[in-house]
Amino acid sequence: MAYSDFKSLEQVVEAFKLSVNAQVLFDDCPAIAPTEFFQTLLKRELNWAKAVGTEKARSEALILQTLLEVREQVNQKISVFSGREFNIDASRGLNGYCDFLVSQDPQQLIINAPVLMIAEAKKGDLDLGMGQCVASMVAAQIFNTDHQRSIPVVYGTVTSGTLWRFLKLENQDLTVDLTDYAIEPIDRLLGILRVITC
Repeated sequence: MAYSDFKSLEQVVEAFKLSVNAQVLFDDCPAIAPTEFFQTLLKRELNWAKAVGTEKARSEALILQTLLEVREQVNQKISVFSGREFNIDASRGLNGYCDFLVSQDPQQLIINAPVLMIAEAKKGDLDLGMGQCVASMVAAQIFNTDHQRSIPVVYGTVTSGTLWRFLKLENQDLTVDLTDYAIEPIDRLLGILRVITC
């Protein structure tokens, strides 16, 4: 079993004995203006990624570039990993690859604790990525604790690149944000990602 074997939110909630609720997480989150470079890049890449329509195109052009913009805005105090193996506990299905992983450690060579956020890319239906994302969030919690860098909250997002749904894991409590955030206007999304990573 691996992260990708968790096909539904119900499955992962039952497997890890999580309590789940839904609420708006980022109602008062301040908007953050993008850099001029990212604004130009997004303008160019957004239509291309939509036209190509594949998960890979959206991942590379939209998700990765958005996460790297956040890294730039926090003066590279975080690391962003793409497509890395994150094997924590294979006996519980907490192994495999994470589409994106954000760590509070600024060096980019290896994944160090604390892991702040996991991003799961999906082409269309965000519900399909919820179980996989939550399983990798549980793994991040364990990883942080095992490395004596436990943090109160691990965030996750399931995204198509154009829509982002956020989750918050605090101990055994999972909160699913009731709002799906669009990439345009980008200021709101950048504000949320900045709050999560700081």
